[in-house]
Amino acid sequence: MSEAPRAATGVGGRLRAVRARMEAAARRAGRTSGEITLIGITKTMPVARIREAVEAGLTHLGENRVQEADPKILELTSLKTGLTWHLVGHLQSNKARKAVELFDWIQSIHDEKLAAALQRHAESLGKSRDILVQVDLAGEATKFGLPPESVAPLLRAMEACPALRARGLMTIPPNADEPEASRPYFRRLRELRDALAAGGRDLPELSMGMTNDFEVAIEEGATMVRVGRAIFGEREAGPSGGA
Repeated sequence: MSEAPRAATGVGGRLRAVRARMEAAARRAGRTSGEITLIGITKTMPVARIREAVEAGLTHLGENRVQEADPKILELTSLKTGLTWHLVGHLQSNKARKAVELFDWIQSIHDEKLAAALQRHAESLGKSRDILVQVDLAGEATKFGLPPESVAPLLRAMEACPALRARGLMTIPPNADEPEASRPYFRRLRELRDALAAGGRDLPELSMGMTNDFEVAIEEGATMVRVGRAIFGEREAGPSGGA
């Protein structure tokens, strides 16, 4: 993996180390790090720690839960403009309106009912939102997401949702100790995106890779990586799940 230093301390130092690792991974793949958006996942993190990352130059932030994001977004937006917020966790239809109000990107679309709810609320609020379709490539019962064969039908259904801009695909591979174990899933997501593109779908974004495997994801074509612990340190007590 990357030879960039991994022992940086403090949020700012860890952020710089992550960016160095991104740069090295991009070089290995014949890419540039400018092609890749780093999203800092702030789940269970206190605002003070998130503020350190923002002050160090992080502009894309992600949350798993609407209710946890609400006060953070309010406070951080009052401190700095130009932040972009991504919802990366499961979204229930009854929270769709609040999600449209809070987030610029919603990365976890997985059915027509949810898309219709988001469209309805976005239209009523006079907003449009960037959307990623979540794909489950491993058939895991514990994770949300569509099987690959259901992605194209959902994208066709979303043509009736003009307030939702389908920008690409997102996946979460099975948990594994070794980053290389994620590579086949990242490759399959890229191949699925490419097949859809060959059929006329413009889906430039691939959101894949977290703290344990973001370098492998970059090597396989990720345009967004979702990194939490490597930037912010260990999580405070809260809902389980990694980033």
